Amino acid sequence: MSHGLFIMEIICQDEESLADFARQISKKILPGSIVFLQGDLGVGKTTFVRKYLLALGFKGHVKSPTYSIVESYQLSQIQVAHFDLYRLSDGEELEYMGFREYLDAQSICFIEWPEKASGFLPEADMVISLEYHQQGRIIKVDDDSTIDYSGNS
Repeated sequence: MSHGLFIMEIICQDEESLADFARQISKKILPGSIVFLQGDLGVGKTTFVRKYLLALGFKGHVKSPTYSIVESYQLSQIQVAHFDLYRLSDGEELEYMGFREYLDAQSICFIEWPEKASGFLPEADMVISLEYHQQGRIIKVDDDSTIDYSGNS
């Protein structure tokens, strides 16, 4: 898992501010990245991935992977795989479903409930935590990279 270098914390009051955050960070997560998504049930992890995909120009339907465990989306240059490990009973199940096939230089993997597969997942390049805050959400981003979140490329 990430070594925990703290990068940013923002408050999103509504879906539009979550979409703004997704647009901002969509320019910063590079192919080959593994991103852990943490937070309580219903806090907006899948909504974040939906907004992220829209920011990258994806036009199709974005489904929750709660029952399928993984949903994959092919964009022009990259594949985005969205995993929801909530229903996993053992991390070893990832091996049986071909998890490693998603790990390549052209893919970005978002993984909800990574603790369900502790010991079977590679280290995260980034951890995005969502928490309830009044009517909105607090989003915390931790990573070990040199990503510039100020909007300067």
